[in-house]
Amino acid sequence: MADWKRVAAASEVLEGAPLLVVVEGEDIALFRVKNDVFATDDLCTHAEASLVEGDQEGFIITCPRHGGQFDIRTGAPKHFPVFSPIRTYLVRVEDNDVYINV
Repeated sequence: MADWKRVAAASEVLEGAPLLVVVEGEDIALFRVKNDVFATDDLCTHAEASLVEGDQEGFIITCPRHGGQFDIRTGAPKHFPVFSPIRTYLVRVEDNDVYINV
């Protein structure tokens, strides 16, 4: 069963500027690429750094601590020293609201 939670206004999620939200006690990073919004865990699986503090270029987020990279669409690791993926969440945007499936 889907459990959709409103997490932000779509206008708050800016391209290239990840946004941190807290959902049920979990830190979630929101990302925008053009008209699409993506959501992942905020914590890097390698260095336990906040990904919203990293650099986003398109679909890639770079961890600010050691430069590991993830694909925000799938959570897949894309650059050393990252080996483990980050969790991703289904996202939907309705009107000006962003919802994620927890």
